[in-house]
Amino acid sequence: MKKIFIDGKAGTTGLRIYDRLANRDDIELISLSEEERKLPEARKRAINSADAAFLCLPDDAAREAVSFVENPNVVIIDTSTAHRTESGWAYGFPELSADFEKKIKKSNRIAVPGCHASGFIALVYPLVESGIISPDTLLVCHSITGYSGGGKKMIAQYEGEDRDFLLGAPRQYGITQKHKHLKEMKAVSGINNEPVFCPIVADFYSGMEVTVPLFAKNLNKGKSIDDIKKAYSTKYNGNIVSFSEASDEDGFMSAAKLTGKDSMEISVCGNEDRILLIARYDNLGKGASGAAVECLNIAIGAEKTKCLEL
Repeated sequence: MKKIFIDGKAGTTGLRIYDRLANRDDIELISLSEEERKLPEARKRAINSADAAFLCLPDDAAREAVSFVENPNVVIIDTSTAHRTESGWAYGFPELSADFEKKIKKSNRIAVPGCHASGFIALVYPLVESGIISPDTLLVCHSITGYSGGGKKMIAQYEGEDRDFLLGAPRQYGITQKHKHLKEMKAVSGINNEPVFCPIVADFYSGMEVTVPLFAKNLNKGKSIDDIKKAYSTKYNGNIVSFSEASDEDGFMSAAKLTGKDSMEISVCGNEDRILLIARYDNLGKGASGAAVECLNIAIGAEKTKCLEL
């Protein structure tokens, strides 16, 4: 029986992790009262008494929580941005390679990928790895997400009775090109330049669609759309991340297709000249809590898909 603590259980990601773990027979959840969860000493005791602790906190609070660790055996699984490109931290996307999964299995410091970054990296990493595109290729990333990605404050804005009429239409943000996911998008995918990133939040609760467009002339010599499909079908053939040859809905691609799921679907659309690389998943699933639970399963030696919604 593994003891698990969720620091920040009251947040959107923490609640989803709790729901995934609450009925497991191989886990004992460490709970704090409403008053205790705000006390650093209580949190410190809980973290150090756990076999694994999830950090579902803002970046600074996550760094503080890591500073509490005195037990060398506790596995920290951080869902914040704070440690995703830090040396000594495993990046929590095991489907990228056997080496990524091995590091998650052996590490006691695991950083869960960002929601937008998950789709971009899933699409771009295999192309750099296999030499289909050069690391110097300049890329654009378009991403649309449900409003739950903004946490409790944004959820309240969208679901409030007196909400602003502007929320009824998709809203682009990150317009200064300084989005917090850009650093990991570059570092983990293996490209040399951050992409032009166009995230959009829309009036649906959860779901995500990330698109990376490519001109065929930007592929390395001798490479084609068929090479991209082969790279994806070879790498992504599991229950959690999978390649789908034909996944549109009568010419449409809904960002809500995998709402409520912890899986990710990879697709390639377009033609021999202009190509669309597309990843669809739930921003709260494979984009957050589902990915975190998958990392826990690997870290404690459980079945990778245990208690995931696939």
